[in-house]
Amino acid sequence: MPLIGTLALALALVLAGYSIIANVVGARASIPSLTASGRHALWAMCAMVTVAVGALWTSLLHSDFSLEYVASYTSFSLPTIYKITALWGGQQGSLLFWTWLLTIFTSIVAFQNRRRNPEMTPYALAVLAGIAIFFLGMLNFVTRPFELLAVVPADGQDLNPLLQNYWMAIHPPSLYTGYVSASVPFAFGAAALMVGRLDDSWIRSTRRWAIFSWFFLTLGNLFGARWAYEVLGWGGYWAWDPVENAAFMPWLVMTAYLHSVMIQERKDMLKVWNLVLIGMAFGLTLFGTFITRSGVISSVHSFTQSGLGPYFLTFLIAVVVLYTGLVLSRVKQLRTPAEFESYLSREAAFLFNNLVLVGIAFAVFWGTLFPVLSEAVRGVKITVGPPFFNKVNGPLALALIFLMGVGPLIAWRRSSFDSLAKTFAAPAIFGVTTGVCAFIAGLREWYVLTALSLGAFVLGTIVVEFRRGVSARRHMVGESVPVAIVNLIGKNNRRYGGYVIHIGVVLAFTGIVASAFFKTEVKKSVKQGDSFQVGPYELEYLGMNTTETAHVETARARVEVRRNGRPIAMMEPAKLFFKRLQQPATAVAIRSTPAADLYVVLAGIDDQSGLATFQVFLTPLVFWLWAGGVIMAMGTVIVMWPNVRERAVIAAAVRAPLPIEGDAQAVPGGD
Repeated sequence: MPLIGTLALALALVLAGYSIIANVVGARASIPSLTASGRHALWAMCAMVTVAVGALWTSLLHSDFSLEYVASYTSFSLPTIYKITALWGGQQGSLLFWTWLLTIFTSIVAFQNRRRNPEMTPYALAVLAGIAIFFLGMLNFVTRPFELLAVVPADGQDLNPLLQNYWMAIHPPSLYTGYVSASVPFAFGAAALMVGRLDDSWIRSTRRWAIFSWFFLTLGNLFGARWAYEVLGWGGYWAWDPVENAAFMPWLVMTAYLHSVMIQERKDMLKVWNLVLIGMAFGLTLFGTFITRSGVISSVHSFTQSGLGPYFLTFLIAVVVLYTGLVLSRVKQLRTPAEFESYLSREAAFLFNNLVLVGIAFAVFWGTLFPVLSEAVRGVKITVGPPFFNKVNGPLALALIFLMGVGPLIAWRRSSFDSLAKTFAAPAIFGVTTGVCAFIAGLREWYVLTALSLGAFVLGTIVVEFRRGVSARRHMVGESVPVAIVNLIGKNNRRYGGYVIHIGVVLAFTGIVASAFFKTEVKKSVKQGDSFQVGPYELEYLGMNTTETAHVETARARVEVRRNGRPIAMMEPAKLFFKRLQQPATAVAIRSTPAADLYVVLAGIDDQSGLATFQVFLTPLVFWLWAGGVIMAMGTVIVMWPNVRERAVIAAAVRAPLPIEGDAQAVPGGD
């Protein structure tokens, strides 16, 4: 298996290099057979990397400890599911997994565009192959996943206990999918600059890829937050950790991009800005990879310090310089006569939305790098903690929520104050009423009151939009309300799917604000049979059960939860001890309801005194963070789903005959 994997990666590197030459030369010399050969080379490259992944997975599953990677991240006693996830549990394996995703997406792009975009596609494929060359070069020469050990150990070192959790089966793959798929719209943006095709065709060709990337970045951040919530045992889900920030910044910029391209498609504006945004999004994915692998910033999420930092930094700088040069070389051609006609317009609201999103991304970027910069300049590492990020980004988040409500209802081109007053009257009244009711109920935090009011305002605007659409359909075709809603979404999926996403964002934001401001924490040491109070709940410690397997020893406490004297739950927080690594870990117990989460941690056990120490958090509305994330995912699926018109275009493209080699005629269509 090691020999097969090593050979496959070497062949993949050669094929990637050949594909660049074939695509570029074939496009410049107008030799379709050569560009077709370059496309076939990419498919072969994907096959070779797939073989390498299969070889490493086989070695992991069969505990082949002659491989340094297998010996470092698995053991005989490690459960099979974690032997599978160990592929992305370490440095070399995660890079191989990243490269595998990149080659898969490149192959799909090559297949999708075999009939269309003949001017841009060869250059876009060359860009994707160039990115693949960097990662394949790393795997072949710098951080080899099939490195053999001189002496084969009797057992492996085992996987980090923090990674032995079911969320790790889906969090890294989701985040990597979001990272890697961002390279597709970037490649087409670069290709459009190379060939001078500066209309919105590259945007239309990659629209779903951009949404696909945003979708998985969303899931990756959400799953990562849930992993931190369940595994780290601190009662929180986001600590503004450098690696968390590295995953959050591309999401922010990609969100700005998806809003901004609507202005270009409709008004032929912001061409330079959109190219800059997609370049920033891709650059930030590389920056995130650099952060996790360079060792320059300490993080519970990052890999151990390695020598990969300089390579990634060099590649990142090269990408930024080359792409910036391409944009600057086309600035004059990218200028359009179209201008903003009024600040009271939808395009202006989208632009302000973009500025706020990029502002948040810049603040996060600066706060993440500041410790490194301070150490380089002054020799002292000054840590930037959550207070900085919360203080800077809190007001910006409120502005973003406000613009989320304004954008859907304000008209394109220009609006009058009278029309705005009429349009926003109902949502504004709903928002103010919500804030007043919260104040009467006892809330006094200005930020929370503002957030609740703005969230209600946004929901009000979405209700107004759905009501308008449903009323129009009922008037025109006489449909019932449920049927009208379904057809409205089905025929205008981009618009109304976007509104569903906004609902999810508002719910998630509400959960974040409530859980940040109103969390209760109690730490108590008790003996068996003793009780203690946490908010409205009474917790009684009933005793400890100990279990043991070849892999892990578990001490599990039994805690009965009562409310008003009535038992409502049995919770079992635990302490784990992983034998091979000789390391402890925590397994928290969570009782989640829409009102609040009861989060119980077994903080310590004293065998001599019989005391068990519990750390308990009562966190209101955090349920809505996860529910909002699910709704955002549902909305994204609606946006990506082809509507009637798009399905007709796709069907026509499928029925069209394949072009004969030498025929450069393109089949029109989007992605």
